[in-house]
Amino acid sequence: MNITMVGTGYVGLVSGAGLADFGMHVMCVDKDAERIDKLNAGEIPFYEPGLEELVSRNVKNGRLSFSTDLKTAVNRSLVIFIAVGTPDDGSGQPDLSQLYEVGEELGEIIDDYKVLVIKSTVPVGTNRRIKEMIQVKLKKGLKVNIVSNPEFLREGSAIEDFMRPNRVVLGSNSQKALAIVKDIYRGLYLIETPFVVTNLETAELIKYASNAFLATKISFINEVASICEKIGADVHQVAKAMGLDKRIGPKFLHPGPGYGGSCFPKDTLAFAHLGKTVGSPVSIVEAVIEVNRAQRLRMVTKAEDALGSLQGKTIGILGLTFKPNTSDVRESPAIDIASTLLSKGAAIKAYDPEGMEEFKKAMGDEKISYSSTPYDVAKGAEALVIITEWNEFRSLELKKIKSLLANPVILDLRNIYEPEIMAELGFTYFGVGRGITKAAQ
Repeated sequence: MNITMVGTGYVGLVSGAGLADFGMHVMCVDKDAERIDKLNAGEIPFYEPGLEELVSRNVKNGRLSFSTDLKTAVNRSLVIFIAVGTPDDGSGQPDLSQLYEVGEELGEIIDDYKVLVIKSTVPVGTNRRIKEMIQVKLKKGLKVNIVSNPEFLREGSAIEDFMRPNRVVLGSNSQKALAIVKDIYRGLYLIETPFVVTNLETAELIKYASNAFLATKISFINEVASICEKIGADVHQVAKAMGLDKRIGPKFLHPGPGYGGSCFPKDTLAFAHLGKTVGSPVSIVEAVIEVNRAQRLRMVTKAEDALGSLQGKTIGILGLTFKPNTSDVRESPAIDIASTLLSKGAAIKAYDPEGMEEFKKAMGDEKISYSSTPYDVAKGAEALVIITEWNEFRSLELKKIKSLLANPVILDLRNIYEPEIMAELGFTYFGVGRGITKAAQ
């Protein structure tokens, strides 16, 4: 089967390469000619473990290609997947301009029956509006069907999530379109992947409800962590005990500087906006958003607790991406933390294995010194802040780190080290939900 994937961002490229690996012939289309040129040259525009190999293999076997020519791609395809960005527009609503632009173009291009599969995360009702937009432009007698197929890819493990998903959600009012899309995903039936087949509105809401619930778990455990610090409890033991209850589960009960990335921040805002729009406010989600914002400022307070005034102090930051195994810094806690530290007069040295170039773009003209190793960051710094739990930060030569620091203070915002061990090594150690552990005397 020939498939068009519109959009070569994170979701589009992973999904396009994954579908090609399922045996489909996929043409990924993007209006960004520079990006398409790079993809045709074998350059992947972002870091995702295993993606370069997956793309290369399917390009080599002739099932995956890249183009700026939407018309040619659509004419040869029965199914058109749309995976363009829907970022927050600044008011809490998704910016659907890219999606509507694609819809307008498709209305001019389509000349026979097509199935349109929307993978972009969109507010309830958007899929129907896209269908109406396209349908009115089609020649008399032509028809398109829409399937809502929200993505649930975790950055850093997206290929595994695509190849072995927890579930596949398909929303449509067309049995014909559903049958075609199910055929595309037939390989997943062999591994007994659950399929949730429903209407368009339910499929759209499933994505928002899922992400909002996961974000809620993160903000909840961060509030528990704050209480732990006040009373001398250990949030890790609290979270472990909670997670052993099968009704709760252990996932996403990890305290830290708050959630970030391309999904949770914008999806919680969009869900909260939806609730207000339809007259059913989601007060829990609104609180989750506020807790997440406050959590980042709490992390800066830890630096002030450690050093007093930050004016003129040099702070080393390890980890700039919103999570490990990605180059994505969108809504990363590191952005807010670094910006606040700078506003308080601190100087910053920083290192990340994959995200430094993207972080430079996000921070613009802010003066940050970027280093090539964690040890360069530590040299002369008066505190070292671990923001992202990259594996390489779990096995640092801590004695060397201590010798390089001007002040042996570690702010471990991911709790990757044990407080007692850090104290024995001579550090003053700040965790999240574990209080302060002073250096052994």
